[in-house]
Amino acid sequence: MLSLIKFPRVFSINQVPKVFHEDSIISGYRHPRSSATDCILSLFQLTNETLNIWTHFLPTWYFLWKLVTVVLMQTAWQDSFTWPLVIFLVSCCIYPLASSCAHTFSTMSARARHICFFFDYGALSFYSLGSAITYSAYVFPDKWGNSLFHRCYIPIAVLNTVVCTALACYSRLGLPFLQYNHDIVKRFPEYQSPKFSKVLRVFAFAYPYLFDNIPLFYRVFLCVGEGCTDNDTNILHYYHIALASLTGFLFATHLPERLAPGSFDYIGHSHQLFHVCGILGTHFQMKAIEQDMVTRRPWLLQHSIPITFANSMGATLFCVVLNLSIIILFSLPLLSAPICQEKKHDKHPKTASAKAYACC
Repeated sequence: MLSLIKFPRVFSINQVPKVFHEDSIISGYRHPRSSATDCILSLFQLTNETLNIWTHFLPTWYFLWKLVTVVLMQTAWQDSFTWPLVIFLVSCCIYPLASSCAHTFSTMSARARHICFFFDYGALSFYSLGSAITYSAYVFPDKWGNSLFHRCYIPIAVLNTVVCTALACYSRLGLPFLQYNHDIVKRFPEYQSPKFSKVLRVFAFAYPYLFDNIPLFYRVFLCVGEGCTDNDTNILHYYHIALASLTGFLFATHLPERLAPGSFDYIGHSHQLFHVCGILGTHFQMKAIEQDMVTRRPWLLQHSIPITFANSMGATLFCVVLNLSIIILFSLPLLSAPICQEKKHDKHPKTASAKAYACC
């Protein structure tokens, strides 16, 4: 049946505007003004984005199954101790789904590309908050339970989430209140200083991750003696930390394609490996959180900070509202931009100016 479908053409890096270029990826690009139908059809043909999409779309259903299992079998809504796990699993469903949608529809236009990835960044920062809420509830070492740092941990994580989304969006667009015109693309950080933009984006996500994991790093690497929560779950935490470190390394270095540009355009480039390692890391993180939650429950209920609506569901809803507000703020200049007049399916996208595509 697929043989009867006419798939969209793919292009080389020299045939698409600069805003769509990926570091050391030479071929496999989709049309820079693809229709929504073409974007969906591209899921079933080999492009440089195909595996990026599927490596996050399929795991979404695995995490959704885990979420439904917790909600239905552990009566989550009746037991506040389970609320942080529910929040974490919701974030585990949202971030790969947002990522797969962003990669699917990012070639509809340069404007759509920016907005798609704004939502992707918001979803990742929400996942960071979900991790922090579960760590506060289940992972903090005994020695730090109910300490001053523990009480300040969630408010700081909320602030980090908001800063993370704002910085990541800024790394693409710059200040959202600048007046939009045909030449503003030249003032985008991503266009003007792509290396600075990448460094800023790495920092935007590395900082919340490092902060969220302070109690875990202390527990598994530094703490000795009584109150260190040295149990069988730590091996799962080691797996998660190793995979998270590898994920960050792949995102920052663009290896292996940087060593052999063009050789990994379709299969094996860093963003695909980044997705796979990220999902595997999240899987082990989830397993570790679940095991800590079960094995430490009696001690946590007696000695740790009580789980309330304010430090779980309330903090989550507050962050969702702020993140959506930030995304809207950064998207408004793009939505009010002039609409390009180039035909949607020009056979030779390189004949249209990069500036024209950037305002679409």
